[in-house]
Amino acid sequence: MRPLPLFACLLAAALLGGLVARGADDATPVPAARAAAEPAVPAPLPPAPAGGEPVRTVAALPALPSLAPMLENVTPAVVNIYTRQVVEVQSPLAADPFFRRFFGLPDMPLRRESQSLGSGVIVDAERGYVLTNHHVVENATEVSVQLQDGRTLEAEFIGSDPGTDVALIRIPAGNLRALPLADSQSLRVGDFVVAVGNPFGLGQTVTSGIVSAVGRSGLTGLGFQDFIQTDASINPGNSGGALVNLRGELVGINTASFNPRGSAAGNIGLGFAIPSNLAREVMRQLLVYGEVKRGSLGVELTDLTPRFARELGLEPTLRGAIVTRVYRNAPGEAAGLRPGDVVTAINRQRVESAQALRNAEGLLPVNRPVTLEVRRGAQTLSLSATLREQPRQLPGADIDPRLEGALLGEVAERFRNAGLLGVAVAEVDPRSRAALNGLRPGDRIYGVNGRRVDDLAALRSALAQPPGRLVLRVQRGAQQGDLELR
Repeated sequence: MRPLPLFACLLAAALLGGLVARGADDATPVPAARAAAEPAVPAPLPPAPAGGEPVRTVAALPALPSLAPMLENVTPAVVNIYTRQVVEVQSPLAADPFFRRFFGLPDMPLRRESQSLGSGVIVDAERGYVLTNHHVVENATEVSVQLQDGRTLEAEFIGSDPGTDVALIRIPAGNLRALPLADSQSLRVGDFVVAVGNPFGLGQTVTSGIVSAVGRSGLTGLGFQDFIQTDASINPGNSGGALVNLRGELVGINTASFNPRGSAAGNIGLGFAIPSNLAREVMRQLLVYGEVKRGSLGVELTDLTPRFARELGLEPTLRGAIVTRVYRNAPGEAAGLRPGDVVTAINRQRVESAQALRNAEGLLPVNRPVTLEVRRGAQTLSLSATLREQPRQLPGADIDPRLEGALLGEVAERFRNAGLLGVAVAEVDPRSRAALNGLRPGDRIYGVNGRRVDDLAALRSALAQPPGRLVLRVQRGAQQGDLELR
């Protein structure tokens, strides 16, 4: 007998299997409705571990960690700030005298109203004090504060300090909640922090991160710098808001973020906050004096470079600020500083450059002793000095008769950080001797008779003995040149 082909065998087996399956289904019919109604039998729990401890269900697991309980106490103290400014504008045509006469236009600039937003932190519930940034309320004609509970209150301006970008306003006290201020000096890199503010006007928003760095400085365009750096998102509108630790204490006032494409491009993890200790001192001075008093050592400085270090017989890796000149009767002279000394630390804070020392001078309180660590050749010295308050503005006639009619002051700190040192010409009487000599408001004086002038104290020192010939090195806009005064 010939064997069956393989295909025929497979076909017969498939038919036989189908018949058997059909017969089994017919033997035990289950209605579809009943099958759907019957609950599925749960799978048995896994056996207990060998130690006998039962397996925990989801309900028995410990609660997940959350920042919500802490933030319930923090967020009522963080407010939204809305400001209005009136800005004078004038079109090129309206500025033309013929155009104004022809069309009968009044000889006055047009006014445009602008609005801005930011954040603030209530730090004294009894008195209604709110800390924010100077740039949030700068030139504002109206400031309103919106609380978390929906109330909107008109704020009173107390004072501000452009150098540190701190401002203090006051709202009517009543059912307010304030944040306690922590000791920001105890912050360490890696500490967890939370930023609360009003980014882009969206409303109160919370972001978290860590402290990326402390004592950060050297940022272009900002004033006196001693920032806390964090990767907690800080975007436009967060300015003036709170940076808190996990205990809900205020460690900083959010002030800036860095993005190469501009602040409107958003956060890339580089945010900066003013330490609470600095904000506390600025607030104290604003309440006592109405302004922040700053002192100076009365010295001229330059950076210690490896080349200068070799010339001074110091290690090429040493960093600091070289004293190039000590003004007469200045705190630096009383402390014993000499030209050629290298300041490496002030109050145990390391000094990396001349700008870092100038920054420290501006942040330390006046009339209090400070300790300077100084390298003088092979010697390491510890000197004590007391910073003395320096006037911010002086009439030119108090410095030299040829400057009569000019009001001279310090260059704004954001320009100093960009390397633009010198003395700013704030005002010039158009009928004065200074005006006849060619000085104009907005000029920056950065040299006298070929000698560099870094600030108002340096100008006073250079002209302590009035020279017979007075030539100022002046920058006016993008132009630079010499101006001889007679």
